[in-house]
Amino acid sequence: MRFQVPQFIEIEDKIFGPLTITQFIYLAGGFGFLGAMALMLPIWAALLVGGPVAVLGLGLAFYKVNDRPLITVMEHALNFYLKGKLYIWRKDKVKPEEIAERADERDEDPAQFAPAATGNKIKDLAWSLDIHESLYTDKNQK
Repeated sequence: MRFQVPQFIEIEDKIFGPLTITQFIYLAGGFGFLGAMALMLPIWAALLVGGPVAVLGLGLAFYKVNDRPLITVMEHALNFYLKGKLYIWRKDKVKPEEIAERADERDEDPAQFAPAATGNKIKDLAWSLDIHESLYTDKNQK
């Protein structure tokens, strides 16, 4: 059996002339707000209040940042500023006096910072390596 595979599934359908439904909604909302302000306020106040909303509607409809819609970029920016941040590592700024103090501390025995390799740990490691080898090699499977 042969089946038809849909193509161009990432491209939105053009419904209102050259505009998609989302572009039409953004433009209608922005310019609709500007028109409502023009009916209620003097023209200079309407442009002052409704102009930025109309420009935002234009930007949401057509402007893309790195091939992503502006609404996605705005959503990510809002999430970045509102949510907490987890800092894993941050390099401390060290003063020269502290560097000298740390150098004096390093003169101690470095073995105190290394984990002790006792005989039991070495035997356990060797045993686990032997088991791993016997399980996964073909010569030991016979």
